[in-house]
Amino acid sequence: MKTYNLAILGGSGAVGYEMLKLLIDRNFPIKNLYLFASKKSAGKKITYKDKSYIIKELHNSSFKDIDIVLGAIDAKIMKSYLPAIMQDGAILIDNSSAFRMEKGIPLVIPEINPQDIYTHKGIISNPNCATIIALTALYPLHQHAHIKRMIVSTYQAVSGAGEKGINELKEQIQGSFAHQVFPYPIAFNLIPQIGDFEQNDYTSEEMKMQNEGRKILHQNDLSISCTCVRVPVYRSHSLSIYVEFEKEIDVSTAKNLLADAKGVILLDDNTQYPMPLYSSEKDDVYVGRIRQDLKNKNHALHLWCCGDQLRKGAALNAVQIAELLIKNHV
Repeated sequence: MKTYNLAILGGSGAVGYEMLKLLIDRNFPIKNLYLFASKKSAGKKITYKDKSYIIKELHNSSFKDIDIVLGAIDAKIMKSYLPAIMQDGAILIDNSSAFRMEKGIPLVIPEINPQDIYTHKGIISNPNCATIIALTALYPLHQHAHIKRMIVSTYQAVSGAGEKGINELKEQIQGSFAHQVFPYPIAFNLIPQIGDFEQNDYTSEEMKMQNEGRKILHQNDLSISCTCVRVPVYRSHSLSIYVEFEKEIDVSTAKNLLADAKGVILLDDNTQYPMPLYSSEKDDVYVGRIRQDLKNKNHALHLWCCGDQLRKGAALNAVQIAELLIKNHV
């Protein structure tokens, strides 16, 4: 089997560490694995399954002989290293928002639009975590009845802000209500703002769901209204979704479709339902609380889903894209 030189940018962070774990657990065909981060993290050791990996400082010269780069760093920093990655001929699978909406750069969820990898020109983007979780849950229903409109409320774990977000919640639970990562204390609180506010009064995080959803599904008229809320949960995002379809669909059909879907666990029997407790550190998106809308009974459903932001919402999706590239010789 052919093996590959692979680099993780942001190897000292929460998503980078999750990428490392997944690459090893999924037996990715690695020849040499490199973990890069800032000067501050250089020299640190990360241990997984009794093996130590040393973090190296990221430079423009870091990409020589690298085949695949998994990006888990800030969008602005990612953009600054793109010329060096392209010059050395590596393929970048980027988890930041840097290139998601750029024309000609594929935005891929492997369970939904794997064919888009064939259009890449050296870069493939990972969608936003909440977008991945929502669309993974909804795509089997979309294939059957075609989504027309969605109203989404997200309940996003502090892991969405990385290790700093997790640590801030831990410190506040212990009694310190100082806050730097979030605009207000997050312990015992909900914050209805993720990202900066835009001119239309939606936040940047809320607009990602519509803009990225349209690109992934190749549906420019898709209507999505979203409210994103940060919640005091360590990891795994939850979403409440109202979805309208062009064709008729009922609860029984929806459950049958989701029960057979890749990357989805149906948990819906009124005694158990998706919760972060179940979906944390799991690869699948959990879906339940499926109900017919009381007014638009034949064309609309309500559902609830949960997915691990660090895994399917970030690291796993990127690793799956890399596996697709290898499998299809792209």
